[in-house]
Amino acid sequence: MTALERALPGRDGVAVFNGVYLSVTREVEDRLSAGHFHHGPAAEELTARFAARYLAAVDAAAHGGRPSPAWRPLFDLRRHPAVQPVQFALAGINAHIGNDLALALRDTCVSLGCEPAALEADFDRVGDVLTGLEERVREELMPGPDLLDIADPLTHLVGAWSLDRARDAAWGAFRALWGLREQPELAREFAERVDAGVGLVGRVLLTPLRPCD
Repeated sequence: MTALERALPGRDGVAVFNGVYLSVTREVEDRLSAGHFHHGPAAEELTARFAARYLAAVDAAAHGGRPSPAWRPLFDLRRHPAVQPVQFALAGINAHIGNDLALALRDTCVSLGCEPAALEADFDRVGDVLTGLEERVREELMPGPDLLDIADPLTHLVGAWSLDRARDAAWGAFRALWGLREQPELAREFAERVDAGVGLVGRVLLTPLRPCD
């Protein structure tokens, strides 16, 4: 993520999300070092698996492939001049929380041989970090009062999305995937439908809100 921060132009939509996510990753690492999490090794495993899914999307796009449907809107529209930075940030958060988090939780349980309940307390602690992130994104990336002609529809669009609801949905998707772990075909179909649904929300979040220059 640090290398991406140096390599990508600042207005690139992936760069906007990457900067946001890098700040979250650093904060989580600080909390891991401080013993903030109930089960440090599990939280570390979850953090690594979670980040790997975002980096896989970056790698796919960089090598001519297609990221998963949840990520496609951000990568497809990353250079659109009529999309605002706050939209890029929220679209990335939507893809990462809405789709990747459930899969990372499932993979962490499989890797550690634990049940979902073992991760719930640390899931909530990570959620505290993410809630603070959403507030900063809205405060720092929303256009100022001098751009209210642009910000009026933007405020409506941004206000319709909630990180808390996305987190709740991710936990529910994880529990469903865990319950389907012995029925791989159903689990795969469910995961594909979640992926597609999250991508649809991302496409809406990236609606261009002003004419292209």
